Amino acid sequence: MIRAVILDVGETITRDDRYWASWADWLDIPRHTLSALVGAVVARGDDNAEALRLIRPGLDIPAEYAAREASGCGEQLDDSDLYPDVRPALAALQAAGTQVVIAGNQTARAGALLRGLNLPADLITTSDELGAAKPEREFFLRALAAAHTDPATTLYVGDHPANDIRPAQAAGLSAAHLRRGPWGHLWADTPQAAAADYHIDSLHDLLRIVSA
Repeated sequence: MIRAVILDVGETITRDDRYWASWADWLDIPRHTLSALVGAVVARGDDNAEALRLIRPGLDIPAEYAAREASGCGEQLDDSDLYPDVRPALAALQAAGTQVVIAGNQTARAGALLRGLNLPADLITTSDELGAAKPEREFFLRALAAAHTDPATTLYVGDHPANDIRPAQAAGLSAAHLRRGPWGHLWADTPQAAAADYHIDSLHDLLRIVSA
């Protein structure tokens, strides 16, 4: 029985539109150019940050991120960045007695912004705050420890088979693949995605899973 659900952030809870648009503006390139490059690196299985290095070879991304924050052009999140099903689906899970945790590969700044949205979640944390990032096993173990949940009764939900599905299962959790965003659609028919315990098209589908 599933007693806790841990959800990825990017393209699970939030759309990445603003994130990449802000990078394009910062690097002074057309937004569609960076969007196309992100798609290209995703298609070949590379880290999406490689799209930034295609624009600026040798780019020091952490240093550039810090410069953006210092200039007032850093990360921003508000309700317009959330997928429409997020608030009602998470609220329904809590109403059903399921613990709701949000944990993904994000910065501490993103974690603070997410917590500021007052989402229906018992815990919101990020890889930066946990000190480990997906697909590392330690990320899942630390997320479980922070939430005080048992892996045997916890479901991880994400869009990326290689970062979310297989490593979550390897850490002892069940996993649900969400067909959403570029990764969720592009890799939906791969063996890694097929290995998920559940396949969903909306966060509303989670209520059926935890109620089974």
